[in-house]
Amino acid sequence: MPDRRGTSRFPVQEDVKYSVMLSKTSKASGIGKTLNFGSGGILFTTGEKLPVGRTVELSVNWPARLGGTCPLQFVATGRVVRSDATCAAVRIVRYEFRTRGATAAAGSA
Repeated sequence: MPDRRGTSRFPVQEDVKYSVMLSKTSKASGIGKTLNFGSGGILFTTGEKLPVGRTVELSVNWPARLGGTCPLQFVATGRVVRSDATCAAVRIVRYEFRTRGATAAAGSA
């Protein structure tokens, strides 16, 4: 089966926190590990099947540091395009890099 992705994916394994919008007032959240990553999408482990088509917010502790010293966090919003009981694939719609504070960086070790 040919790969239909428009961008490459890289085998990056980092902690991820996710929050899925179930309705305008309800969301489910959890933690997992990224399995692969690219500019167009991300595959990560979950503890449950996520609803396909729903908006998800992701936060990943980025492995590289700004200027070699400042820890970064990758924050993205996207749509669940595939999911089963152990992992989910999300097509990224919007993303940004944020700096993590000293307490966040110390807590992620």
